[in-house]
Amino acid sequence: MTGDGVNDAPALKKADAGIAVAGATDAARSAADIVFTAPGISTIIDAIKESRKIFQRMKSYSIYRIAETVRVLFFIAISIIAFNFYPVTAIMIVLLALFNDAPIMAIAYDNVKYSDIPEKWNIREVLSMATFLGIIGVISSFVIYYIGMHTLNLDQGVLQSFIFLKLAVAGHLTIFVARTRGPFWSIKPSGILFWSTIGTKLLATLVVVYGLYISPIGWQLAGVVWLYALVAFVITDMIKVRLYDLLDHRGLIFQR
Repeated sequence: MTGDGVNDAPALKKADAGIAVAGATDAARSAADIVFTAPGISTIIDAIKESRKIFQRMKSYSIYRIAETVRVLFFIAISIIAFNFYPVTAIMIVLLALFNDAPIMAIAYDNVKYSDIPEKWNIREVLSMATFLGIIGVISSFVIYYIGMHTLNLDQGVLQSFIFLKLAVAGHLTIFVARTRGPFWSIKPSGILFWSTIGTKLLATLVVVYGLYISPIGWQLAGVVWLYALVAFVITDMIKVRLYDLLDHRGLIFQR
């Protein structure tokens, strides 16, 4: 039901979806479920498109946040319990949280493609993808821990900074993996998401290279971490695309 006058208020209140058009009286606005702020009904289409974009951003955030929690907490817990080694210090954990804030907030302004059909939560898919990304992150963290410990023979302080930079760089790269179902380049990220992610990674690199509140590692070791994180990022993204194909295929079989 649509209306704009006082006499429309009872019908707007009773209707399953009461819509007060632009310029409606206060009585009609208060009785309606939806109030248009611009002339015409094209705003319905715009609202649906925007709501589906918001859904996509929420999904990206959920996958990234769960994956990041699994990646960091499981790696730290297993390192302490199994190897009696503290991979990061308390100040490093605080810095990780601070560096993650800007990219996380920027997800709300990311470029996404809205779906042509109504959206709905597929918790199985979200948890499957987030768990996959988290486990891959744990494995890659232990690999670089082994490289730093047994190949590069780093002392504990430098090794912790080495691992901290990997967690920071690889964690932010995970955002670009989580935000698309296809390859990471299939949808161009928004400028605010891209530059906030790059900026915080560069800031984390400077903190580690020059040893601000933590042990310095120098540019050479920082370059090793960046190269390792980029290679792991590309490989993870390729596997992600295959996993989405597998999940979609199983979903079709289940529906039949």
